[in-house]
Amino acid sequence: MAKPMNVFDIAGRAMSAQLVRLNTTASNLANAGSISGTKENAFRSLKPVFETVTDRAGVATVGVSRVVQAEVEPVKRHQPGHPLADANGDVWEAGVDTSAELIDMVESARQYQNNVQVLQTAKTLTLDTLRLGQ
Repeated sequence: MAKPMNVFDIAGRAMSAQLVRLNTTASNLANAGSISGTKENAFRSLKPVFETVTDRAGVATVGVSRVVQAEVEPVKRHQPGHPLADANGDVWEAGVDTSAELIDMVESARQYQNNVQVLQTAKTLTLDTLRLGQ
């Protein structure tokens, strides 16, 4: 029988989920502006899908169920001199909204930091409680 989650488990899972979000954002920003010769092969930004994970005791936290492609379409550009240009001289730029990605990056970092603070507070309270018993 699995033991119920404690505050350290909950915050740790939340931090792991935010780390996946931060990694996908980094990948998206790294691929922003990349060029492809076809719309189908152009990079599309990635987004994690979060899900609620509940243990047997009813304690809920978050997990990442999968990572999906966002619905931001690649942008067609006319660049006949580009080596990847098709017969019409068109290329496709990655479907990445850099402004939205930067906002996601800041929010992910803040959420991660919030959970670090939860862990620090829980650690301090646990140590203070142990000191009371001495």
